[in-house]
Amino acid sequence: MTDGSLKAVAQTTFATEHILERTHLQAAVRDHVAVLGDDLVVVAEEFGEFEDTHRGIDLLCVDRSARLIVVELKRTDDGGHMELQALRYAAMVSVLTFDELVSTYSRHLKQVGDEEHDNDSARARLIAWLDDIDEDEPVISREVGIILAAGNFSQEITTTVLWLNEFYGADIRCVRLSPYRHEGRLLLDVQQVIPLPEAEELMVRLKRRESAVRKGKAGTKDYTKFVIISPDGASEPLAKRRAMEAMVGALHAHGVPGSALAKILPSAKMRAVPGELQGDELAAAFSSVHGVPEGSLRRWYIEMPLHDGGQTWVLSNQWGVYTELFLTELIEVAPEGFSFKAVTVGGALDD
Repeated sequence: MTDGSLKAVAQTTFATEHILERTHLQAAVRDHVAVLGDDLVVVAEEFGEFEDTHRGIDLLCVDRSARLIVVELKRTDDGGHMELQALRYAAMVSVLTFDELVSTYSRHLKQVGDEEHDNDSARARLIAWLDDIDEDEPVISREVGIILAAGNFSQEITTTVLWLNEFYGADIRCVRLSPYRHEGRLLLDVQQVIPLPEAEELMVRLKRRESAVRKGKAGTKDYTKFVIISPDGASEPLAKRRAMEAMVGALHAHGVPGSALAKILPSAKMRAVPGELQGDELAAAFSSVHGVPEGSLRRWYIEMPLHDGGQTWVLSNQWGVYTELFLTELIEVAPEGFSFKAVTVGGALDD
């Protein structure tokens, strides 16, 4: 933007600029890995400690949750077959132990010229980097994330990545690296295109819900009960419907309004009617406003409404496999002192 006018910056390609994949692009990203994510540290470059293969991972990283991240880089405008290659690598490194990771990181520190590259220093750095890890018995997660970074991506790659992320719970990110030439300088625009950053949190929640549904369909009867913990104390182990009612009721009693709770819970599970109503008057209004037949009112806690903001909120008593998911999401907006724990017991439950 110059003098109130807009001037397009000319886009170029890595090939045109004679930018080599490993010598230039990979080295730049290695030294500035934060462009791919601020929760990454590089632990190896060209990692290839696999049997029966001479190929190597461009960059191997670890995030703060003790999860390895495979980074594959391509300077091309279609990405080639990088997603298939990255999947193979992810499977191979998923068995890496913490001690092996320490040794790998130590060798990497030596390669990049770090003076403190012995195993003790590498271990101390990793322990300091990782969140909530047992210092005496640290463990690396077997879940492996993937970052694909390229000049652009073919439809084959994007379709595959979206499918794996949605239906198989994979964590694969596609990051577009777009070079521009401007006044003798080479600029690099780095943008995450899958998943869109704005939708990433939503995608995580959808994956949780899908996982809960699969769990409910695949297993036998779930006899889990839940202890609801609030500033007022801990409840006895409660069946799913009672646990949800107890958590929502306690949150409301401690200042969380019904409108805030309704933003987390589905509209099919928590609904409001105008006015502060009780008993038969509430039942009639709820049935009329939401089209709920009189015979189906038993699926709602009509007898235990919540009142605020000139409205009456009513909670469903049908939760099943979604219970733990929504208890977890409610805790995210809860004041200090709220939590819950699952208790597996025998026998049929009222859920």
